Amino acid sequence: MPIITLTTDFGLADGYVGTMQGVILSIAPEATLVDLSHQVPPQDVRAGAFVLYQAVPFFPPDTVHLVVVDPGVGSDRRALAVRTSQGVFVAPDNGVLSYVLASANVDEAVSLTNPAYRLPEVSTTFHGRDIFAPAAAHLAGGVPLSELGPRAINLVRLPPPGPEFTPEGDLIAHVMHVDHFGNLILDVTAGDLVGEVTFELAGRKIEALSSTFADVEPGELVAYVGSTRDHVEIALREGDAAREMGLGIGDEVLIREA
Repeated sequence: MPIITLTTDFGLADGYVGTMQGVILSIAPEATLVDLSHQVPPQDVRAGAFVLYQAVPFFPPDTVHLVVVDPGVGSDRRALAVRTSQGVFVAPDNGVLSYVLASANVDEAVSLTNPAYRLPEVSTTFHGRDIFAPAAAHLAGGVPLSELGPRAINLVRLPPPGPEFTPEGDLIAHVMHVDHFGNLILDVTAGDLVGEVTFELAGRKIEALSSTFADVEPGELVAYVGSTRDHVEIALREGDAAREMGLGIGDEVLIREA
């Protein structure tokens, strides 16, 4: 049974997600639908990119990943289908695939222009329903990628996140993502750290890299290697680190040798 994941910024208050699912199941009734997230902040392409980056390694490589975080809907931005060793992606060409494509070679990419694989009428404001959902369903049903449109090159890619070095040799990491719990996921991984280190952020200092939340007392900050591709995270045990520290995506964390 083909798997199609869905990631959007639509929320769950309206019928948009269910409508897309209805389109998919009308075309590919045998598909298994998996909701990765529909709570991506509105128009936040980087947040959508992170959701994919976090989840894709845990799906079979023939999964179709449908992503609709699309502030440019109705403009001349391209609609894409992209095949990689990690899965097939259907998404707007706005950088939302940047993080997954940084770790996977593109085998084939096309623009979704063939009207045979769209709904008969295409609105200017709901391409998720009229273009992306049908394309994902047809791909899951076995239609070759090349049937959906012409080859696409020069895909839009966001600048990749990554730490920087100070002149003194210290590491400046950045908040890459803030999760539902307020944990700060950094753009530095365990492999980037050498020896014992400390963390400085918003006037506070964390003296060591820990293993888990329970290594500190409730209400204390803790740095640890998280569950997302060995990225280092900072949390407030039994609290919200982002709110407590007033930090968000792009803010800096100084990492020094202890």
